[in-house]
Amino acid sequence: MPTANTSIHEILERLEIEPVNSGACYGDWIPCPAGDELASVNPATGETLAAVRMAGVADYECVVEHARAAFLEWRMVPAPKRGEIVREIGDELRARKAELGALVTLEMGKILAEGRGEVQEMIDVADFAVGLSRQLYGLTMTSERPGHRMYEQWHPLGVVGVISAFNFPVAVWSWNALIAAVCGDCVLWRPSSETPLTAIAVQKICNRVTDRHRLKGIFNLVIGPSRTVGEALIGDVRIPLVSFTGSTEVGRHVSETVARRLGRSILELGGNNGVVVMNDANFDLALRAILFGAVGTAGQRCTTTRRAFLQRGIAPRMREALVDAYRQVRVGDPMDAATLMGPLVNLRAVDDMMDGIRRIREQGGEILSGGGKLTGCFVEPTLVRARPDMPILKEEIFAPILYLVEFDTLDEAVHWHNDVPQGLSSAMFTGSLISAETFLSHRGSDCGIANINLGTSGAEIGGAFGGEKDTGGGRESGSDAWKAYMRRQTNTINWSEQLPLAQGIRFDL
Repeated sequence: MPTANTSIHEILERLEIEPVNSGACYGDWIPCPAGDELASVNPATGETLAAVRMAGVADYECVVEHARAAFLEWRMVPAPKRGEIVREIGDELRARKAELGALVTLEMGKILAEGRGEVQEMIDVADFAVGLSRQLYGLTMTSERPGHRMYEQWHPLGVVGVISAFNFPVAVWSWNALIAAVCGDCVLWRPSSETPLTAIAVQKICNRVTDRHRLKGIFNLVIGPSRTVGEALIGDVRIPLVSFTGSTEVGRHVSETVARRLGRSILELGGNNGVVVMNDANFDLALRAILFGAVGTAGQRCTTTRRAFLQRGIAPRMREALVDAYRQVRVGDPMDAATLMGPLVNLRAVDDMMDGIRRIREQGGEILSGGGKLTGCFVEPTLVRARPDMPILKEEIFAPILYLVEFDTLDEAVHWHNDVPQGLSSAMFTGSLISAETFLSHRGSDCGIANINLGTSGAEIGGAFGGEKDTGGGRESGSDAWKAYMRRQTNTINWSEQLPLAQGIRFDL
């Protein structure tokens, strides 16, 4: 199992990552794509791990056409058989969990436990998708016309585009790709330019499975710039659905472009997640959840806890405990098991955080802990005592900054909690049934995810994941999110010898 002492080159070798890799695959790799060379850099050390030759528009066209041809055959494979392919992918992921988890850590900077946890999430999604392959249910309806039967069924869409972000470089792909595959779709993946190697490693894992079954074009990869390959994908009428994970700003552009051609989109955009802590909360439970939610993945989760609303009675003790805990957070090499927080993904993210710290001070925020820049991409996790009217509280700074806001009444906390553009994840800590049910009611949290006595991070794959407002309204992973990857068809069969019309309309010759 890879550790801090395991050679980077050994990890890359086990995952078949070469010094320079092709960035375009439709089952077969395009030997020399037309794009520029992209270096993958370890944010913890600044070291170049390997490079990728990116795809050009012609390479994109080649991959799309192969995927479209593959779809014509894949859609005819019975769904449980498609599930068997996904089951084998899950088995391959199990066999390579340690190496792939280590590569996630090396390439994007989350600690090793989180890197391995992300691969475990892929395995869990594969297991879920296998079961789902036997449960793509439609409904039977009662017809008002004698001798008629009505029902609905679901058909595959075609080639589904997946554009993923750096912070979960492989798990979010699995939410989309493995569910879409059992639905009968082929998948075209454009990963983040920050994490191309993890995408190549996953593609090679998929290829091993599909090659055994003489299948090509089910899972496809195109690594290329957003201005060329990304724009080609979102504007492509041959791609009926685009699933995009990223910033709200870019998500608006994706949504508008896809909607203009009457395509579908799944949008997982910004999060500005809040935790409400009532006076009667389990103190230790709330403290641990807030700490992990705020500093996990160095604050670079869409579900990161960014605002903690503390009722007056519990606020002084919680504030003191958080300051003490923040001072003990071990920042450093994410491959070291003792590290609790690794680096930000790049120097631009560091600059964005430092700009945020400057604006926090200008708006009257009090820095209780942290606020500084360390070496390279490392920063101090930052705790801020804030007023609810500070404009910056409405923004999402993708960094480990947590605002503490004190409140008196539950209604006041809910109002401040909801008074932001984003609406992804939320949580409340309380021992009161009334407070909990209020938070989960129509007049409570306006987010897509609302938890009681657990934090904003760590959503299980069995539930539909997504949010409201500027978060985009998309849903992925569990529950009935599979329906987004299929088209609904209503069928009526007339088994009588008459031709009655609905609504009692008569049309006699």
